[in-house]
Amino acid sequence: MAAQAARLGTVADNIANMSTTGYKRASTEFSTLVLDAGGSYVSGGVESHTRYAISSQGPISYTTSTTDLAIRGNGFFLVSDTSGQVYMTRAGSFVMDGDGRLVNAAGYQLLGYPLANGEPTVVANGYTGLEVINISELGMRAVPSTTGRFYVNLPSEAEIIPAANLPSANAASAQFTSKTSLVAYDNLGREVLLDVYSAKTADNTWEITIFDRSAASAGGGFPYGSGPLATVTLTFDPATGSLDPASPTSISAAIPNGSVLTLDLSKSSQLAADYVLLDAFVNGNAPSAVDSIEISDDGYLYAIYENGMRVPTHRIPLATVTSPDNLRPHSGNAYLATQDSGDVRIGFAGTGGLGAIVSGALEQSNVDLASELTTMIESQRNYTANSKVFQTGADLFDVLVNLKR
Repeated sequence: MAAQAARLGTVADNIANMSTTGYKRASTEFSTLVLDAGGSYVSGGVESHTRYAISSQGPISYTTSTTDLAIRGNGFFLVSDTSGQVYMTRAGSFVMDGDGRLVNAAGYQLLGYPLANGEPTVVANGYTGLEVINISELGMRAVPSTTGRFYVNLPSEAEIIPAANLPSANAASAQFTSKTSLVAYDNLGREVLLDVYSAKTADNTWEITIFDRSAASAGGGFPYGSGPLATVTLTFDPATGSLDPASPTSISAAIPNGSVLTLDLSKSSQLAADYVLLDAFVNGNAPSAVDSIEISDDGYLYAIYENGMRVPTHRIPLATVTSPDNLRPHSGNAYLATQDSGDVRIGFAGTGGLGAIVSGALEQSNVDLASELTTMIESQRNYTANSKVFQTGADLFDVLVNLKR
């Protein structure tokens, strides 16, 4: 009777949590309990064991909130409570609380790696480096430019410019093959316009020079009031038009009142075509309020600012264990690792067997109501049958007692 009551308890939990986001079905399994009686038969009983279908994927339903997150495939979000205890969960109904933190319906706070210092390094078996994602801390923050890319095609038939007239000489007679301007940001978030000049110095050899536009002459251009911020000489392979293996592949310039900006030039080419800007990007942003956020399927969280800037601020990791069904459930659809489940391993979505993050969606409960109702009927019937055995045993005991009278 106790075993069937335990089974009815799991059925009741499953039905009660049919609409709970990320809930995983519980079930009761039985095993025989045999007593040692030295060869003669002694009735034993039954033991009940609770199992959880944590590794079973629930259906995904789509919502209109970008902070609602589901996982398609393996993995768990890492969350923490107010005391700092870290849990795993599939319940991704995150909203921004009054302090700007992303919390789910159970009050657990979403954890992620900050990108302020570049791409994070995952600690596979620990939580070092993770922090509570706080959206309100992302607003009105100036990010100085530090990295970028500048890929161009330089015309192989361009004329060679004498050394005295190269942009790096900063003379009024300066000549150049092409010029492109880029926007960078200083430490206060002010825009700094950079003039990037390309000039052919010899066959298959080009000079790339960067100037601060604010130092340009009254009429614009040369001579600048200050020298170039940076100059680099590129050499190209005449057979392929790509950069020679011995050539530099980047240029670094110190932004006034800012950081050192390093532009990647590795995909530039020298072909028999016009000057073409293939790609240009400089990171950093001016201070602005956060308008919205976006989350990609590989876990990058982007802050979309009112000025149109789209800045990656965090990367959301996923965690897994060897045996998810042996995790220990905790209130709020959260789980803790056990000896049977194996240790927690952390990685990013789409790598190492981990699933993809789906923004604007929630994973529903994996409970099947029809199956639960069937189990409930079976448990009720078995409970009633066992009660008859109990009642019969009581009657036999009465007969035994009456034999003494």
